[in-house]
Amino acid sequence: MLIIGIAGGTGSGKTTVVKKLLQQFTKKEVAVINQDAYYFDSSHLSMEERQKINFDHPSSIEFDLLVKHIKQLKQNESINEPIYSYITCTRSTETITVEPKHVIIVEGILLFTDKRVRELCDIKVFVDAEADDRLIRIIQRDMLERGRTAEQVLDRYGVVKQMHEQFIEPTKKFADIIVPQGGENKVAIKVLADTIKTKLRETE
Repeated sequence: MLIIGIAGGTGSGKTTVVKKLLQQFTKKEVAVINQDAYYFDSSHLSMEERQKINFDHPSSIEFDLLVKHIKQLKQNESINEPIYSYITCTRSTETITVEPKHVIIVEGILLFTDKRVRELCDIKVFVDAEADDRLIRIIQRDMLERGRTAEQVLDRYGVVKQMHEQFIEPTKKFADIIVPQGGENKVAIKVLADTIKTKLRETE
């Protein structure tokens, strides 16, 4: 089994990179775990308090559960991945069953801030992008998927920028592969896909 961690700033294009990688492998070969599913449940908080949650700080992630799940998959056991809603800031009572596959891709902005996750990853990838490009994607995504206005997104961006500089950007040094300009970098994605294929052949 090959564990691939894909990190990078909010709006850097990580999801696009993952989608383009998935196009080159069968569903029987690859499973994806999303760090966003592991945000702590906030159903005990009021809606006003939930709006103040800093999703870009490592303390917002239940890394203990994420690490446990990665280890279970490595031991060829299936897991029940949580389902998290950004709109309500709560976890669903339902879960998604993820079966062990030849390749497990773990994606998330804060992945490499946790040493245990880094050590579990066979390949660590950092998706890089210019701050302006990331901001445009953040505005588009948060308005479309998270029910926020452009003004709300911009109000939060100061915190997002600070968290990026403090926690996310420094983890670039842990990466084995850096993908500049996210999903638009076809050459880097091909190199990454070829690396995965080579690793898979080595584990056969």
